[in-house]
Amino acid sequence: MKINITRTKNTVHFYLTRTVRVGAKTFTKTVEKLGSLEDVKKRAGDMDPYEWAKQYAIECTRKEKEENADIIIKYSPTRQLEKNEQRLYNIGYLFLQDIYYQLGLDKICEKIMEKYRCKYDLNNILSRLIYSRILDPASKLRTYEEADRYLEKKTFRLQHVYRGLEVLCKENDYIQSELYKNSLKVINRKKGILYYDCTNFYFEIEEEDDFRKYGHSKENRPNPIVQMGLFMDADGVPLSFTVFNGNANEQTTMTPLEKKMISDFGMSRFVVCTDAGLSSTVNRRFNDVADRGFITVQSVKKMKSHLQKYCLSPEGWHLKGSRKEYNLNDLNANTDYDKVFYKERWINEDGLEQRLIVSYSLKYQEYQRNVRNNQVERAIKTVSGNRDHMRANDYKRFIEDTYCTDNGEVAEKKIRGINNKKIDQEERYDGFYAVCTNLEDEVESIIEVNKKRWEIKECFRIMKKEFKSRPVYMSRKDRITAHFMTCFMAMIIYRILEKKLGEKYTCEELIGTLRKMMMLDAKGEGYIPAYTRTDLTDDLHEVFGFRTDRQIISNREMKKICTKTKK
Repeated sequence: MKINITRTKNTVHFYLTRTVRVGAKTFTKTVEKLGSLEDVKKRAGDMDPYEWAKQYAIECTRKEKEENADIIIKYSPTRQLEKNEQRLYNIGYLFLQDIYYQLGLDKICEKIMEKYRCKYDLNNILSRLIYSRILDPASKLRTYEEADRYLEKKTFRLQHVYRGLEVLCKENDYIQSELYKNSLKVINRKKGILYYDCTNFYFEIEEEDDFRKYGHSKENRPNPIVQMGLFMDADGVPLSFTVFNGNANEQTTMTPLEKKMISDFGMSRFVVCTDAGLSSTVNRRFNDVADRGFITVQSVKKMKSHLQKYCLSPEGWHLKGSRKEYNLNDLNANTDYDKVFYKERWINEDGLEQRLIVSYSLKYQEYQRNVRNNQVERAIKTVSGNRDHMRANDYKRFIEDTYCTDNGEVAEKKIRGINNKKIDQEERYDGFYAVCTNLEDEVESIIEVNKKRWEIKECFRIMKKEFKSRPVYMSRKDRITAHFMTCFMAMIIYRILEKKLGEKYTCEELIGTLRKMMMLDAKGEGYIPAYTRTDLTDDLHEVFGFRTDRQIISNREMKKICTKTKK
């Protein structure tokens, strides 16, 4: 590298340049603009500015050669490793750390530490809890013990983790509102459509307490549970959450959380989409106002008889882009298989005006029949077993018990069989799907909005399967709440990572790759990648603007990468 000097009538400018060859041609590329003569004089101090610039170019050339020079590492086949010496580190967390700091969680922690005068590093604790929840989910004890598997060391003790959880719970509302506001600077959030749903997490205990209560477990477990309600935007990124007692009615949890978002998040105009289990009249009325709306699934089976008759009637169906009316009895299984037909009307139920939209699809009809046929097969195989308590979609609903004697009298003798009448009744509803809304938008757009409800189910699936949000090794309500806060924040960071990568990879591929991104510490020389370079790792490095896939990363370069992820 060398110094280029340009002179004008009024001043002199200095540039650090290098010669670059492209094919047979060479040209000069500016590496750094050093500024005017006055700028260089300030940097040179007592030195002559021209001499300083020359020495600066020599030093930059030397550093560049050092960075690009091959490194020779010597290992002895006779020397043993040092005892308890850690040599392997995960660096996949650096991509999560980049998003963590973009979301300003470090600044949020600083304000909380100042408020409570914490003598421990809450930011270091929270960041490790979140990274570990995604990359190596475990108990808080094991998370503490394994925190040094990351390249940057932990700066806290185990007791600080539990104190930190208590503080995080107290600041739950503040953290959620600040996290939402900061996320608007990181990604473009589609907050016009919101999705709400609930799930629950069971605890491996036998006796309930004030928080963990017996309730209807989603996983059919007999243990006490805690429930979670979650709001998500139209891109699948969580917005806000709440945790509540296991025996509470989940329908009553949506409106309070909505009110909190309206006041704390500054949100006012949105449409809430829910499934049938959360579509109470109270919830619909709350969103039946000028700036808000609702779209909710409506069970055809549970409608009043006159509305059921309307929904199941074969006449009066429409198709997007056509003015023709269709009769379901005239549909062709080959040409109409992938089409979605619909009909609509306004209804007044419980004093609430709402629009009923019913759709029908031959493809959906076949799907429902296949599901039920599989359930019937299971019922046939277990018809001789004991009858247990069942859920609405449990295959045991097709099993019936008949008590009789040879003369047809009631007796203790029991015959188990398949309830064909029940099967025939359910077949009537195959292919039909209904929603209620107060919106006057196009039917197709409302159906499309409702289709995306699967993403909030996926959020819960990722929390339970990939993040292993349970078992929860805590009993205090504040610490349990803080545990689910870390799961919630981990979900936000993961979803943003997905968006940055263009949603090209599955959850298993993405998290699995980050877990495997390990570095071998070549003492004194740098770090050697101990993972496989793939298209996914290339995309990660391209999106986040740093590379860890060189044959060896110098200590100095690795420090630069760590610093970059915290800006």
